Amino acid sequence: MNHSRKTIAVIEDEPDIALGLTDALEFEGYHIVAAHTGRDGVRLCRENKPDCVLLDLMLPDINGYQVCEDLRAEDRYIPIIMLTARSQETDKIRGLDLGADDYITKPFSIGELVARINALFRRMDRLATAD
Repeated sequence: MNHSRKTIAVIEDEPDIALGLTDALEFEGYHIVAAHTGRDGVRLCRENKPDCVLLDLMLPDINGYQVCEDLRAEDRYIPIIMLTARSQETDKIRGLDLGADDYITKPFSIGELVARINALFRRMDRLATAD
């Protein structure tokens, strides 16, 4: 296992979507950790310190907005991408205002998702080397 590869946390309650994301992102060289509820996702992120979080809004226990707030309270810099079927402008604004770095509506292409993840990592790398 390559320990230098980046870890992505997938917080998604739909098993087929979670599995599809895991398979596709592992194929791209990322290490994936996954949770199917909001509370488990917050715990997973505390324990694994992922490099990025893919976060569904519609979770069975607490919604993705609350998860985003909880994650932001603990780590101001972790990249968070919301992946959701909620496409209303107000939902997007709320997610971004609560701290999400990006908001992608379902259905989406894996190619676009990977490009957005890579763009976030490039931006983080530039910020880290600017110091």
